[in-house]
Amino acid sequence: MNALAGLDPVTLDELVAAAALQTRVDRKYVLPLAEALDLPGRLDPATRVLEIGGERAFRYRSVYFDTPDLISFRLTAQRRRRRFKIRTRTYVDSALCWLEVKTEGYRGGTVKDRLPYHPRDHDNVDPGQWFVESVLGRPGLSLAPTLITHYRRSTLLLPAGDSRATIDIDLTWVGADGSRLHLPHVAVVETKTASAASPVDRLLWSRGHRPAVISKYATGLAALRPDLPATPWRRTLRRHFTA
Repeated sequence: MNALAGLDPVTLDELVAAAALQTRVDRKYVLPLAEALDLPGRLDPATRVLEIGGERAFRYRSVYFDTPDLISFRLTAQRRRRRFKIRTRTYVDSALCWLEVKTEGYRGGTVKDRLPYHPRDHDNVDPGQWFVESVLGRPGLSLAPTLITHYRRSTLLLPAGDSRATIDIDLTWVGADGSRLHLPHVAVVETKTASAASPVDRLLWSRGHRPAVISKYATGLAALRPDLPATPWRRTLRRHFTA
């Protein structure tokens, strides 16, 4: 991402200290790749970009877990309260892994609870089943890998407040049956704030973009499985999720 070269770096420790945001409001946008790559160059020059070992874009691998009847997916598709997602997230370049449980928080915000996890267990929720059940209060869940996502992410720390933004490219989804979808021509931009809109949100709004209804898990699974209900994401699927 050439536009990132003009920004000053921020370390991971500084980013976490300034904008941990485990409880947050997320807004997601699906943009043409070229426009997303141009975005950093249009922000306040005081914006900083996460840099580790001289790199500013990092590979992510997430494995999502669900029940045989896809309760996590269906709660999201039906827009039910108390919906949740369970995943392992591996930071491929650093070989760090976490087990994460995302739930709906106060007034629609997202709460993320996470547990350090051994990378060798990234496809297996069993070692962390106790953690999942303690967060959700749902004992006895039968969980199996349902979807894998791969992408490259750059993270921006915005100069005002504790907001940050991420830009995800090279998006790929792989289903449990081996089905695969790769979208090289689009990017997902996500803003993460305590509540109010960030400068990235306002810039995107001024350029005609509005938050999209998209979940990497649920929308990706619906794209690979046309038999599943997809009403919340129908417009996003039609406009962007084509091979």
